[in-house]
Amino acid sequence: MQPVGGVEMEETNKRQLLGRYIVADPEICHGKPTFRGTRIMVWQVLEMVAEGKAWETIVEEWGASITKEAVAEAVQLASKSFIEHAHEYALEPMPA
Repeated sequence: MQPVGGVEMEETNKRQLLGRYIVADPEICHGKPTFRGTRIMVWQVLEMVAEGKAWETIVEEWGASITKEAVAEAVQLASKSFIEHAHEYALEPMPA
């Protein structure tokens, strides 16, 4: 298995639903997670969230191609992935 967008996925040439709003399709954006029915990559929206943009603004900037619920799902999946892989982001070991 290979992590894609923070989600463990089996290598496949088939479309995979990662949530209600998010899909990984090898025919779209090289299989990177996107929002269903778009070519908007999840990482792009997560960067906007990290910059502090309001979710309503993010939706507007993408021409309402995604919803606040879709943004919420992306944040939830990113959070879950971080929790599961936090140890991989350690800059250095902490003394006990």
